[in-house]
Amino acid sequence: MDRYDYKLENYSASKFKITENQQEQDFLVYNADDEIVKEIKTKAKKLPISLKNEQNEGGFLNKNELIIKLNNNTMTMQELALQGKHNIFNSMAAAMAARVFEVKDSVIRQSMIDFQNVEHRLEYVLTVHGIDFINDSKATNVNACWFALESMTKGVVWIVGGVDKGNDYSELAKMVDEKVKAIICLGENNQNIIDAFKDKVDTIVQASTMSEAVNQSYSLANKGETVLLSPACASFDLFANYEDRGIQFKKSARTL
Repeated sequence: MDRYDYKLENYSASKFKITENQQEQDFLVYNADDEIVKEIKTKAKKLPISLKNEQNEGGFLNKNELIIKLNNNTMTMQELALQGKHNIFNSMAAAMAARVFEVKDSVIRQSMIDFQNVEHRLEYVLTVHGIDFINDSKATNVNACWFALESMTKGVVWIVGGVDKGNDYSELAKMVDEKVKAIICLGENNQNIIDAFKDKVDTIVQASTMSEAVNQSYSLANKGETVLLSPACASFDLFANYEDRGIQFKKSARTL
């Protein structure tokens, strides 16, 4: 948002340019659950995807079953390799696009079952004495971090922090209250994070290096819990980039 004068209307106007050159024979797959996105103007045929509402044509979720409807053809999927709402959205969008190009249903289903996540995005690293370590270094903003926390099914020790670009952490308050047992602040200026969550989490500590953060997380987590690196911030205070941050996290976890 710092690139758009912190105005959502500027950000959305920029993103809406993605469809500016589309014509009537083209397709636009979009998130129908978003109040702003669903108002997008386009010449293309709109294909909505939703986790909330059934679509006459498009993609939607019905009792954990992903349903894709296009040109009087209905495809259903129950097994997905990746979990979490954002991954369901991504899977739905990919399946919808594949159906536009008439890829066979069997090929789409198999791809969704076999898909391997990208590095640094909710990447499972290893399990040490029953504690899972998850690398989500690519989550450089609050929204990405929300989806990471939402997908967690175990108690979380959360490593967060970096270059704060005016983040509004209030969006994470409910998710932190429900899922996070301890916070490790990694970065040079963590006061905003501490102020945002000091009433939500009993344990908040600070670390000046990734090795220190990982060692602290290992001490705070119990068997059956998860250590999640999902910084919600840019990485340039302590690391070359988010890839460097993620690599250091994995390296430190593997030395435990």
